[in-house]
Amino acid sequence: MKAERGFPCFIITPKGTRWVEQGHPWIYADEVIREEGACENGALADAVSEKGKYLGTGFVSRESKIRLRLLSRNANDRFDEAFWKRRIKYAWDYRKTVMGEDISCCRVIFGEADSFPGLTVDRFSDILVTQTLSVGMEKIKPMLFPLLVQVLREDGQEIRGIYERNDVAIRALEGMEQNKGWFPLAGETPPDSTITEICENGIVYRVDVENGQKTGFFLDQKYNRLAVARLAKGRRVLDCFTHTGSFALNAAKGGAEHVTAVDVSASAIEMARENARRNGLEEKMDFITADVFDLLPELAVKGKAPYDFIILDPPAFTKSRKTVNSAERGYKEINLRALKLLPRGGYFATASCSHFMPSELFVKMLRSAALDAGVELRQIEARQQAPDHPILWNVPETDYLKFYIFQVV
Repeated sequence: MKAERGFPCFIITPKGTRWVEQGHPWIYADEVIREEGACENGALADAVSEKGKYLGTGFVSRESKIRLRLLSRNANDRFDEAFWKRRIKYAWDYRKTVMGEDISCCRVIFGEADSFPGLTVDRFSDILVTQTLSVGMEKIKPMLFPLLVQVLREDGQEIRGIYERNDVAIRALEGMEQNKGWFPLAGETPPDSTITEICENGIVYRVDVENGQKTGFFLDQKYNRLAVARLAKGRRVLDCFTHTGSFALNAAKGGAEHVTAVDVSASAIEMARENARRNGLEEKMDFITADVFDLLPELAVKGKAPYDFIILDPPAFTKSRKTVNSAERGYKEINLRALKLLPRGGYFATASCSHFMPSELFVKMLRSAALDAGVELRQIEARQQAPDHPILWNVPETDYLKFYIFQVV
């Protein structure tokens, strides 16, 4: 087989073989028995069981604990430009199907969920923002990124440039340096500014793709924001960890009586305030720069219930399994304080964006917080990330966002 295919072989342990056969695309270094044939970092190699069964082909990483990231289980695949163009088109066609007309700002490629291991691509109007976290994808991006632009333009989408946001420490695990900047497209001049404008749920935002968090804007809560907007009419809303104001703005647009947006970042609050002005919502909103962990107990001391709808959308409190217990305590503290602050009949939305905080543990935490607060939770909705961030059931890492809406009774 090796001579016919021309790829080096990684012989995998029975445990690793079972893992791959169950559908997971990662093969860890500990599951590699031996290698046959020379293979450089970021190159393609076959994974083969001890009995010689072909398991798949993927990118090799010499630096990471994940030694091989599978991108195909079809022994007949040829990994040329035609292969990658088909795969990009498949990902884009999926977005058009699940998002309908709502594709001017969306996630175009979601790593392993789209069989592009270690690659994220977000679209913000006419700019694509990429984050490359595997050395294999890093090696092929000179071929891949122009194909990405080509596929979207052939579908009538206006794309002016690709901005790379590789300023993340996790790249070191693949032996790559951090960087950010415009990706050079042959014969083209990149946009003059890294700030663009998007419209999501009828709300206009300025997005700074160079300096904004992650790729510039959080797209995964798009429809969860709409769910909040539907309940906000006539209510006094407190949006905690507002970032650039997305939940707060949706609540205000949904008819809230008043919305208070809180974030510890002064620059985020200023951008949220600017977004409110841009959308003509500033008269029904106010903004506070504060640590939510400090603000909630301060509000409780006042002895009133100034809000009847509280939204908690914190950053990930844990980015590894080692810190799950401390993260659970943090989640419980803010959820407990919020529940104590709400009146009976009030509404409560709460989220976790860490896949290391499993749904079962998050639910257990919420039950405990409600019990300690002396309230009951009437569930309205249990939601996840928007469908442009697809979840593969055989890849738990793609299932990360938990979002619940309750009435407090």
